[in-house]
Amino acid sequence: MSDKMSIVFGCDPNAAELKKELISYVTGLGYTCEDYGSDDPIYANTAVKVAEAVAAGKFNRGILICGTGIGVSIAANKVKGAYAALVGDIYQAQRAARSNNANIITLGAQVTGVELAKCLVKEYLESSFDPNSRSAPKVESIQKYEAHC
Repeated sequence: MSDKMSIVFGCDPNAAELKKELISYVTGLGYTCEDYGSDDPIYANTAVKVAEAVAAGKFNRGILICGTGIGVSIAANKVKGAYAALVGDIYQAQRAARSNNANIITLGAQVTGVELAKCLVKEYLESSFDPNSRSAPKVESIQKYEAHC
C-alpha cells in the first residue's frame, strides 16, 4: 500500500466510463486503486462487494457509481460497517468525511459530469473525520445502533 489511502471502485454498466475516468484521476493523485468491476447490471451486487471490502478494512475508502448514485448508496449501507454518502456538491463531499465519517461516497453518472465528479472525489479523499468534533457523538450514536442490529 502506498503512503496514501487505498481506494476501491465499483459501478454498474451505465457508469463504466465515469469510473474509468475517476480511477485514472485518483491514481494520478497518488492513491492506490482497485476496480471491483462494472459488468453486473444489478448494481447492488457490486455495491455490496465494495462495501464489504471497505468495512473489512481491505481498503480505506470506496467510491460507487450508478445512474443516480442512489441505488448503490442504499445497497452499500446495508453492509454493517459501511457508511455510504451520496454526494453532489463540494460541501457534501467534504462533510461526508468530516462530519459523517463516511467510508464510501456514491455518485450518479447520469447526473454528475466528469469534471465535477473529479472535484467531488478529490475533496472527499482530502477530508478526514475529527473524532473530537461536535459531529462525533452523532456518528457514535449510529455506530451504537448498528452494533445492536
